[in-house]
Amino acid sequence: MKLRVLVLINALAVAISLGIANYYFQHSWIHLIVTFAIALVSSYIVFYYLIERYVYSKIKLIYKLIHNLKLGKELKDALGEYVTDDPINDVETEVKEWARVKKNEIDLLKKQEQFRREFLGNISHELKTPLFAVQGYIEALQDEGLEDNETTRGFLDKASRNIDRLSLLIKDIDAISRLESGEIQINYKKFDLSLLIKEVIEQMELKASKQNIQLVFKDKYNFPTWVNADRDKIQQVLINLVSNSIKYGKKHGKTSIKIFELHDQILVEVTDDGIGIEEQYLPRVFERFFRTDKSRSRKIGGSGIGLAIVKHILEAHQQTITVRSTEGLGSTFAFTIANA
Repeated sequence: MKLRVLVLINALAVAISLGIANYYFQHSWIHLIVTFAIALVSSYIVFYYLIERYVYSKIKLIYKLIHNLKLGKELKDALGEYVTDDPINDVETEVKEWARVKKNEIDLLKKQEQFRREFLGNISHELKTPLFAVQGYIEALQDEGLEDNETTRGFLDKASRNIDRLSLLIKDIDAISRLESGEIQINYKKFDLSLLIKEVIEQMELKASKQNIQLVFKDKYNFPTWVNADRDKIQQVLINLVSNSIKYGKKHGKTSIKIFELHDQILVEVTDDGIGIEEQYLPRVFERFFRTDKSRSRKIGGSGIGLAIVKHILEAHQQTITVRSTEGLGSTFAFTIANA
């Protein structure tokens, strides 16, 4: 409602009240009309001045500040901006929108704070586990009574494996930090995806054979599949996904890789018949250090951020990755690449 209409309604209410009161005492229609006219004009002028001077001008200022500061303008610029003719309704709308945005920001900050606490807890655990192990083996080696060469070599081997695990973790943390900050550039080039998948399978065959897992990439993919992407980064994506399927696959099982041609993209699926993932955990599998079964996952090994790296690499390519899984039956990770 505009200011003039609001003031007129109030002035009419006062004028009608005074006119009726005057008619009650004077019993004269002339006095009623004169009183009504004078009261209407004087009330309108007084109300308009008071509301404009002490209320409306303040609302205009509040509206300007809220509206313009929402746009990220400097305070001095916000104060000088033009406002509409009906700032009362506008300020109500702006305040509601501002409150909604702030509530969303607060909810996001709470989620980020929870994620930060989980991340710090996870990374401290991941770091201290191999560090404490190495520390224990070194202290054992420093024991003057330890003279068995075979035991010494065993301790050194275990310490070396934990140092390798620690190095892998630090390397992955550095990689994901650089991906998130945009420091790693994506070097696009045309290459044969089918050939790359075969190279990855050859590279991962030894690891798969230790778990008696068969890696399957059917002969129908012998023809070239040309894509446009960063070959090294996509190779890392494939290695991480295949490695993940081997770690969580069942013995004497298999991991199959399939490719499908879409309109302007190639869809790649990596499917295993392993332990699967509970439905409630599917939205979180690409989070850093997230593990559905922490004790079991840490025994299996890995840095815990392989899938997070995969997600960031594909997002840097402006592509997507999804997962579907049934607990006890296996999982399928599917991602897209731009067709060349």
